[in-house]
Amino acid sequence: MAGYKNGGHVNRKPNTGLHFEAFGGLLGFVGMSVVAGVLVAAAVTPALALSGMAATNAINVFENLPDYLKIDQLSQKSNIYATTGDGTQTLLASFYDQNRVEVASDAINQFVKDAATSAEDPRFYEHGGIDLQGTVTGIVTTVATGDARGGSSITQQYVKNVLVQKCEVLTDAQKKSDCYDAAIAQSPDRKLKEMRLAIGVEKKYGKDDILRSYLNITGFGGTVYGIESAAEYYFGSTAATLTLPQAASLVAIVNNPVKFQLDQPDSATNGAANGYAANKDRRDYILDEMLKYGKINQADHDAAIASAIEPSIHEPSTGCQTAGGSAYFCDLVVNTLQNDPTFGADDTTRMANFRRGGYNVYTTLDLELQIAAETTIKANVPDTYPGWDVGGVIVSVGVGTGKVLAMTQNKDYSQDRDVPITGSNLTGINYSTNVDQGGSHGFQPGSTYKVFTLAEWLTEGHSLNERVDSRRKANWGTFRDSCATGGTVSFPGYNPKNDSGEAGANYSALESTINSINTGFIGMAKKLDLCGIRKTAEAFGVTRADGAPLEQGASAVLGTNEVAPLSMAVAFAGIANKGTTCSPIVIDHITGSDGGALGVPQTECHQSVDPVVAAGMTTAMQQVMTGGTATASYSATKPRVPMIGKTGTTDGNKDTWMSGASTKVATVVGVMSVTGHDTDQRTTYFDSLRSPGALRSTVQAATARHRMWPEVMSVANAKYGGDAFPAASGSIVNAVQVPIPDLRGKSLTQAQSALESAGFLFVNGGSIDSELQTGVVANTDPAGGTSEARGAAVTVHTSNAALVIVPDVSGKREAEARAALSNFTVVKNETIVTDPGVTGTVVTMSPAAGSAVHPGDAVTIVVGRLAPAGG
Repeated sequence: MAGYKNGGHVNRKPNTGLHFEAFGGLLGFVGMSVVAGVLVAAAVTPALALSGMAATNAINVFENLPDYLKIDQLSQKSNIYATTGDGTQTLLASFYDQNRVEVASDAINQFVKDAATSAEDPRFYEHGGIDLQGTVTGIVTTVATGDARGGSSITQQYVKNVLVQKCEVLTDAQKKSDCYDAAIAQSPDRKLKEMRLAIGVEKKYGKDDILRSYLNITGFGGTVYGIESAAEYYFGSTAATLTLPQAASLVAIVNNPVKFQLDQPDSATNGAANGYAANKDRRDYILDEMLKYGKINQADHDAAIASAIEPSIHEPSTGCQTAGGSAYFCDLVVNTLQNDPTFGADDTTRMANFRRGGYNVYTTLDLELQIAAETTIKANVPDTYPGWDVGGVIVSVGVGTGKVLAMTQNKDYSQDRDVPITGSNLTGINYSTNVDQGGSHGFQPGSTYKVFTLAEWLTEGHSLNERVDSRRKANWGTFRDSCATGGTVSFPGYNPKNDSGEAGANYSALESTINSINTGFIGMAKKLDLCGIRKTAEAFGVTRADGAPLEQGASAVLGTNEVAPLSMAVAFAGIANKGTTCSPIVIDHITGSDGGALGVPQTECHQSVDPVVAAGMTTAMQQVMTGGTATASYSATKPRVPMIGKTGTTDGNKDTWMSGASTKVATVVGVMSVTGHDTDQRTTYFDSLRSPGALRSTVQAATARHRMWPEVMSVANAKYGGDAFPAASGSIVNAVQVPIPDLRGKSLTQAQSALESAGFLFVNGGSIDSELQTGVVANTDPAGGTSEARGAAVTVHTSNAALVIVPDVSGKREAEARAALSNFTVVKNETIVTDPGVTGTVVTMSPAAGSAVHPGDAVTIVVGRLAPAGG
């Protein structure tokens, strides 16, 4: 614990107390024997007498005290690393309650060991755990001053530190406080227990091991514990490479960490040029003791005494704020360590294990992708913008692995989640993750969410080229929803428009995907189960960022659920992985303080949609890249591999997204309003510095996504490559051919019902001239009896009864025929016949009998006559 004195110094003269040392050595051999008790009792009798404890009682008390001290793992610094392109590990951040790195004995410079024994316990290698000469001196001081202090051997100091260390791991505040009080109490009882335990330690461990453990556990001021961390913090060195004066200066701190600290000069230098007068006095005393006990020669002593104290403070990397642009990824790693049951039974235990366990956490972060993400977001999205709480986010996930490869945003990281959001360049909120992962309440993904309707469309047996009614309308009627009471829902007044004002009445699913047609997707949803769309999104790992269930109304089809960008990246990776979604992971592996591997959370993969359906999705989504709304991102990506994508824009162009993947890496890029402020990104412009030394230029905020996504995916493609996506089957691509029913003579209502039941789009073509009664179907286009793709538009024409049927007058006498054709204009022609029986009768007529014509139209009759005689 910072600030606790680890052992008082007693001025020692050359060795004249051999009888004490003999008794001390004897204690090491006899341990709990009566002789040991007598000797100890004799040593502490003055103090015990003051407290009313008789010597015989002291012997009994001593004999009954425990002599076994269980040494738990020391609290050590844990580190989080990322991997560079050549496979080396780069430190992102360190975490600790005590900044300690435990090292072996051969990693500690002999100067350090000799300085410690010379200054703190010169008879360390001779006594059995208690230096009786030092103890008696300490007791005299206690009697004289009333304070129990001084005279502790290194082993006793080690025992005290172990007892304090045991307090560190307690999570109950009161129990921890009581533990500290007991461990450092200035009382004879505590001293007696410490002595008994010291004897037990000496019986179990060798001297070198005790000294090593002491140097690893002892405090060096503040949160710096152990000689290795002290060497790094104060001198940028290691315990193995410390110089003699450096070693003595560090050991000086142990005696009184506050008085002899080296991380700030003395307020009054007392004439010392280096400003560390107190430490120098103690250091020089230690050097004198080392010379006195023959640990160094006179020349080394004098050179060390003459040297100035020149610390070089190396602030340890602590907390995610030291990870720069990777800080929010680091935050997710810490959140995982705290909340995943792999690391302990509860969050308090898990964090204690991490902050004290000396973990080396090797993450999934790919620094090449991460640097590309950090660089491009800085170039394209400002951290603040007047009148708009602008947010920017980039997150990449490995396809088939779940590994989070990159994660950054346009803010500087703060460990304070309560930093004001509005107008600040700081935030403790991770825009990429869910609330329970340290994230926000999420953002509307806009049209990128449409891929789940496409998935359900294909799952329910529809095809890419099947068409739907995609006309804009104020009332879309009822929708099927198997999760709703009654199985249907309606949304009166819901009237979405298309982003570019498209007015097509009969888009195919493929066309709607390529060009992101809102009304096309609502038309698709009309033929689907809204609950099924929601469950498909969930199957791809998508949840609301606030933990509430996904909404499944008609507007949700167009992306109004607030979700985390990481969820969408995982989903797009699942689409690219033939429909198999893998849960995200941020930790590749962990080693403990002993170098052994620890268990880590593993990605869990499951089939979200049939691979046949996934092939249909990727077939459509590739065309979004090559000829649809994402062509700007596709054309700027180099090198190119097969890629899928989907753009998204929320109402009022408030949030803009570009999401896509190769078969290796999925990336989501977004520019959004953090607090929901309505800012139209198409009329908002950012300053841009695209390359070093380039002139400033203004660029549309709405297009930032198409500059950032290619920057990251170009690096991903160059590093990981990408394979071809499976081709969609014919049944997925081609719409089912359905016969068009014959509707002539049906009412318009009957015709519409019959066509929609057959899967066609009913189009009222208005009335046409027809012989049928007014209002019934006159004809359809395409005609009844032919076959068309399911979803095709069929135009229905109704009759206006403007036509009449031409009667059949063939074979009738001319007069009779004229009478029958009284409503028409009769045109007569003649033809020579040889049969006298047909003379004067109608041989042929035009138009033919049964034709529908307007009243008064000409009807030509051809009447037979005999050839003239002799002709």
